[in-house]
Amino acid sequence: MTGERATGPPRRDTPRRTARAGALRRVAAAAGGVLAAAAALGAAELAAGVLGRATASPLLAVGAGFIDLTPMWLKDLAIRRFGDDDKTVLLIGLAAGVTIAALVLGLVSRRRPAWSLAGLAAFGAVGIAAALTRPTARLADAVPSAVGALVGMAALTLLIRSARSAERKAVRGPQLEAEGLDPELPGGPKRRPQDERTGLPTARRQVLLTGAGVAGVAAVGGVAGRLLLRRGDVSSVRAGLRLPRPAGPARPVPAGAQVQAPGMTPFRTSSKDFYRVDTALVLPRVDPRAWTLRIHGMVARPVELSFDDLLRQALVERDITLACVSNQVGGDLAGNARWLGAPLAPLLRRAGILGGADQILSRSSDGMTLSTPIETILDGRDALLALGMNGEPLPIAHGFPARMVVPGLYGYVSATKWVVDLKVTRFATDQAYWTKRGYAPRAPIKTFSRIDVPKPLATVKAGRVAVAGTAWAQHRGVDAVEWQADDGPWRPARLAPVPGLDTWRQWIAEWDAAPGSHTLRCRATDGTGRTQLEHRAPPSPDGATGWHSVVITVT
Repeated sequence: MTGERATGPPRRDTPRRTARAGALRRVAAAAGGVLAAAAALGAAELAAGVLGRATASPLLAVGAGFIDLTPMWLKDLAIRRFGDDDKTVLLIGLAAGVTIAALVLGLVSRRRPAWSLAGLAAFGAVGIAAALTRPTARLADAVPSAVGALVGMAALTLLIRSARSAERKAVRGPQLEAEGLDPELPGGPKRRPQDERTGLPTARRQVLLTGAGVAGVAAVGGVAGRLLLRRGDVSSVRAGLRLPRPAGPARPVPAGAQVQAPGMTPFRTSSKDFYRVDTALVLPRVDPRAWTLRIHGMVARPVELSFDDLLRQALVERDITLACVSNQVGGDLAGNARWLGAPLAPLLRRAGILGGADQILSRSSDGMTLSTPIETILDGRDALLALGMNGEPLPIAHGFPARMVVPGLYGYVSATKWVVDLKVTRFATDQAYWTKRGYAPRAPIKTFSRIDVPKPLATVKAGRVAVAGTAWAQHRGVDAVEWQADDGPWRPARLAPVPGLDTWRQWIAEWDAAPGSHTLRCRATDGTGRTQLEHRAPPSPDGATGWHSVVITVT
């Protein structure tokens, strides 16, 4: 035996080593599923970018479909809990769901690769269906999901083959190495030079390189797709737009309209702080140079306006408070801004409304529809086709280049953003998005008041305490606000002056607070003499009711 290499029996893995190897293979398979899904989404984003159709992105299309199918109680809960971040939370949830599904598909691919490939194809089919059922869908919107599914399936197939090749070499490796052969050398097993150190086995390195390549495809596709979609960004166009001076300026805001109390809500809401509630997962980017508004339906003379035509109208400026129907008692889904726009009534009269029409069905550029009673536009109130907000062009998030503003109605029947179409019709003929989902077709804003200071659960010092808040009853006005401490008598609050009936109104009172826990309440009475209802009711179907109360501690 002298001079001969002792080969001995092949090495056998210990149970612990075998278990560790199995766990690593499962982790690698799960990671492969995630990488394949990422490649699919990246390729889909790239395809959507090439097409210039953000709404065709599978994640966004499925998210929009999820919003449409969500029950009303869950939508109200999401708005109440997350506010303006509700869409971000939804997208994070969808991404988490896709990740979990991808992990499962990756694990399944170890033994049933055909099932995993079928799963990716099914996800592509769901994306195609979601994209094609959007209100503004085109046939081409199916392309991103189809491309994504094919790329995902190809990536998963590549990863599976790479992993299996590595496993085969791992099985043969110990026996060949015991014989002095290297299973990783080109051309098959050969004698390994004694001084050669191979480092990381080629098979494992190949798996890592394959995974890195798939990850690179996902990253490049996603980033490139996002960059391509920015071609439609209108921020620079908006920044360069100069609005004309109003032919009808707004009334000056009276001195004292802003109640002076620490922590009090501003009388005018800044554009960045103005609430936003809509179903758009991606903001529509409408170029005013290509924007048109069509007025048609039950009219004698259909009208079409360009943005330049709108600028040439006799524009007026008005302070108007908007409120969302999803606002809970004491909620903050309301805001007061100065709007610049063209009165809607003359535009409708120019078209010639035919007898029997009782509804304006408005549509935004992303296909959302809202219904507005015609009488609320023609009864003399300042119903506007707005193009300016707080002295600037409308922010993109609030409807640039044009939106509807009709005081006295909840936003879901009056405040269409990115508006492009007004159809004169009948409630009996056409139903809008929210009406189909059980909300009332006519929704005048209910008389509302809330306590802004002290804040709920606040701790204040005993003595003279300012109790202040905000009330609104647009187009009727607020004539009185009363407040109550515990079960004591109702006392009148001092009302701040306002420029008109269509804005909210601030109020303040002074309270001699004694130590202990106390409950403060408020209620408002509008210009028709109706007092805010005590009974608490949810927002659906036509707005919440109830007195607002806060519990505080006095020390």
